Amino acid sequence: MLNARALAAAALTPLAANAQNQINMPTGVSDAGVVITELGAEIYGLHMLIFWISVAIGVGVFGIMLYSIYAHRKSRGVKPSQFHEHTGVEIAWTVIPFFILVAMAVPATSTLLEVYDNDDAELSILVTGYQWKWKYEYLDADGENISFFSNLATSQEQIYNTDVKGENYLLEVDQPLVIPVDTKVRFLITASDVIHSWWVPEIAVKRDAIPGFINEAWTRVLAEGVYRGQCTELCGSYHGFMPVEVHVVSQDEFDDWTASKRGAAVADATLATQELSVDDLMARGADIYNASCLACHGAKGEGGLGNAIAGSAIAMGGVDSHLNVIVNGVAGTAMQAFGAQLSDVDVAAVTTYQRNAFGNNTGDVVQASDVVSYKEG
Repeated sequence: MLNARALAAAALTPLAANAQNQINMPTGVSDAGVVITELGAEIYGLHMLIFWISVAIGVGVFGIMLYSIYAHRKSRGVKPSQFHEHTGVEIAWTVIPFFILVAMAVPATSTLLEVYDNDDAELSILVTGYQWKWKYEYLDADGENISFFSNLATSQEQIYNTDVKGENYLLEVDQPLVIPVDTKVRFLITASDVIHSWWVPEIAVKRDAIPGFINEAWTRVLAEGVYRGQCTELCGSYHGFMPVEVHVVSQDEFDDWTASKRGAAVADATLATQELSVDDLMARGADIYNASCLACHGAKGEGGLGNAIAGSAIAMGGVDSHLNVIVNGVAGTAMQAFGAQLSDVDVAAVTTYQRNAFGNNTGDVVQASDVVSYKEG
């Protein structure tokens, strides 16, 4: 529960202060005065308590020091007092800081115990950082897990200043994380390649994502809405392009969303057994390319951070060689293994797209069955 200290801090914080959050911590309270997350409000309350204690100490110490310098200056003929080995002074400057530290440690310990209390979570989500995207996996007790990748949705036109930047520039994704309101959600946070950091300030969650290690965090968001964050660990050249977008919805909306996600997974599994038309493959492949390939290989396949696709030996060569690069990646380069990130249908679609877009026009059509055969072979 939100303690009296945090409630007092929230109540005493003027709404106008929310506009100053660029230089202070999020209050855990919305502009309308609604508590977003009790933990966030408590962290903010602790922060402000320690801040004002520090201010009081600073004012007291420097005030006494400046007064002493002025009132007892040498030009007035004042002779300095000697406190060498003065028992009373030494006791005072030991005991007073001790009690100040205790006064700070008690509320800090209480808040830290809450921050790390991941027990009794009603929903667990595995968050995995990739260069440069997030993967979310909802860990269902029945084993019917939902998993998907969340990619930056800001257009390249905005990024390269050929279009007007949107309101949520570099803070919008194609598939946001969705959680139910007033539910304790536990996050298990890790990474697949380098160190990332998953941070959503308004819901009071920030944890490093470290390969081979799982960090835990939790939140209980009390107000529905959209909350945005970013990766806060310098993780490579596109570090600034992996935002976090969290949608907090009612339980009914969440149930509908999970049902639609499971339905989409069933539909994809069914689709993998069918042969798609070239047009369908090209349309789906374009979407996959824009979400997963464009940042490195360019909007027109011209290359950049990664090699060019247009006219490349890979796209113009054998299909199996092309599938090998997409499915298994290229060791020692930024080219990731997408075999575990994309469905067989998506791998087939993006391969077909790359072989027939950007002037390549090989005429090759790759189906999901071809991807399955390649993987099994």
